[in-house]
Formats: sequence, C-alpha cells, structure tokens
Amino acid sequence: MFEPLRFVWNATRGARLTPWRSSYLRWRMETYSGTWAEEITAGKMMAFLWAERWELLRFLFWTGSVQREAQKKH
Repeated sequence: MFEPLRFVWNATRGARLTPWRSSYLRWRMETYSGTWAEEITAGKMMAFLWAERWELLRFLFWTGSVQREAQKKH
C-alpha cells in the first residue's frame, strides 16, 4: 500500500511541493503523453493526473510489486 507513495516521494525529490517542476516527472509525462516537458504547468500536470489516474495507480502498484520481488531475491 505504501509503494505508490514511496515512488511519488522518490520521483519528486527536489520538487516535492511543486511536482510539476520535477524534471523526472516532466520527462515521464513527456514520454507518455507527448506534451513537451518545457510546456508542462501545474494545471497541465493536474489535468493529466486526473485524466490518467487509473493508469497511473495501476503503474504505481506495479512498481510496488516489482520492488517487493526485488527485495525477496536478496
């Protein structure tokens, strides 16, 4: 359950209060949606998050399962 929060926490390092300024999230959004990273604003980021919320949640839970599998192998 905490894996999605852990991913978001790590992905917004350096821009936690302003995630639309995170170079990593902007790059991810650019590669997923085709919107240029330089054009992403707070409004565009929030609209994207809302429109893709179920896909993003599925991705975040997937990252958690990958993390758990990686920890099992150690």
